[in-house]
Amino acid sequence: MNQQAQKKNTDMNVALQDNDDYIIEIEHLQKKLGKQWVLRDINLKLKRGENIVILGKSGTGKTILIKCIAGLINPDAGNLRVFGEDIFSLKEVALNQIRTKIGFLFQGGALYDSMNVRENLLFPLLRNFPSKSQSEQDSLVKEVLESVGLPGVEQKMPSELSGGMQKRVALARALVLRPEIILYDEPTTGLDPVTAKGIGNLILDIQREYHTASIVITHDIKTTALTANRVMVLRDGIIIAEGTYDELRQSSDEEVNSFFK
Repeated sequence: MNQQAQKKNTDMNVALQDNDDYIIEIEHLQKKLGKQWVLRDINLKLKRGENIVILGKSGTGKTILIKCIAGLINPDAGNLRVFGEDIFSLKEVALNQIRTKIGFLFQGGALYDSMNVRENLLFPLLRNFPSKSQSEQDSLVKEVLESVGLPGVEQKMPSELSGGMQKRVALARALVLRPEIILYDEPTTGLDPVTAKGIGNLILDIQREYHTASIVITHDIKTTALTANRVMVLRDGIIIAEGTYDELRQSSDEEVNSFFK
């Protein structure tokens, strides 16, 4: 980890030490797909302003977990509270209000190919806040594109953008509703090391600028080192280890340690 990123993480960890303001609380969460238990017993708490990175091999249930948090998939058992609300007991209107506070960066970006960048960014905004004026729309689009380092690309189509630029636009779309939580699903998959590092730095910048809390799903150890306040390792539907990056890097558990080699 470079010195600047390490200082950012150290400062943030100090600020979080006395913070017990949990905005996600998960207890004994379980989810079955077909005959297979994908999530067997998940326990997790996310503090306001904190970045948690969840490490795990492919197929361990990482993406299913964050889709449960976003209310996209219903679990089979357990408790899941977001902003103190049991989201699976909420009616559709109340659930959608919670969702406006959660940004989701899908693994492939999930931009609409038939829409330009501006239209992609405005899609969630106008769906949830249709009364926004033209000037408010323009201001928000400009702000979030500048936040992700892509000013002036409003009229470009997704096909005109590189993979890294598409990820940044997708992140800008996640930011347009000013969420308090961002869920990142493999944000650096398919990117070259330089671009991946840029996305990692961007996650930190977003945390600082927008005061977001985040859960980052990844198997990229460099992204983990750069962005995590806490790290969790998921195996067979259970979180088997939890701690800071340095703590888990020194773990005597061979499977946990294998991620850091």
